[in-house]
Amino acid sequence: MLLSFWALTTIYPFFWVILNSFRLKGLIRSDSFSIPFGNSFTLDNYKTAFERVDILSAYKNSMVISTAVTVAVLLLAGLAAYGMARYRFNGRSILYSLVIASMMFPVFSTVIPVFRMMFGWHIVNTDHLFLSQLSVILPQIAGNLSFAMIVLTGFIRSLPINLEEAAYLEGCSTYQIFFKIILPIAKPSFVTVAIFTFLWSYNDLFTQMFFLRYKDTFTITRLLSEITSIAGVNYGLMAAAVVLVVVPVLAVYVILQKNIIRGLTVGAIKG
Repeated sequence: MLLSFWALTTIYPFFWVILNSFRLKGLIRSDSFSIPFGNSFTLDNYKTAFERVDILSAYKNSMVISTAVTVAVLLLAGLAAYGMARYRFNGRSILYSLVIASMMFPVFSTVIPVFRMMFGWHIVNTDHLFLSQLSVILPQIAGNLSFAMIVLTGFIRSLPINLEEAAYLEGCSTYQIFFKIILPIAKPSFVTVAIFTFLWSYNDLFTQMFFLRYKDTFTITRLLSEITSIAGVNYGLMAAAVVLVVVPVLAVYVILQKNIIRGLTVGAIKG
């Protein structure tokens, strides 16, 4: 009963936004809780959203940035986690503690020095699409590495080392062991990290607000902020924009929720 009530309170706000995205903007303030039928039902909010802004281009920019961040984080964090879990070297414990401690610093506290560094590289305040995307990709990669390393290190440590020793005796290099043995076995953990990294990058409005200044470079969340400022009191347009932004995120969660749960728990169950 308690879980059902919690689910209802969680789902209803999004359901309410969907209803009002199909309602005439003049009726939202007077009647925002009924199901829109007949004269109150309209698709104009979505038509206006697509007419005023380039939503498809924003989706493309979001996919490019989020995919690049996810691939880079998986590769860098995976190799770093494997080294932390399997190799003993001076300062390993200190390094791992620093990785954990780095998660205590919010992105807000580092954005000014990061922006100055990016400005020195001449990749911000430019209408060049690739450079603008790169200015978002690099901070997001750095912001996700600590979480990814912690999750992957814990999982790799729980794996038996027998297969790796056998592969090493057969002449496999470190990279061959990682890509042919560790990566397939640790797939649930890598999938979990990939999902969280992709969604975090997709939803990261704060970084995008700082580094994306031209409309051709806007991502979908950055575009939502722009639509909100344009719409004013046009709540129907704002509701339609929110639905367009949130639907892909919900689809990812619904389709891949089993992978998320499995990836977070399988490392704790083993060993």
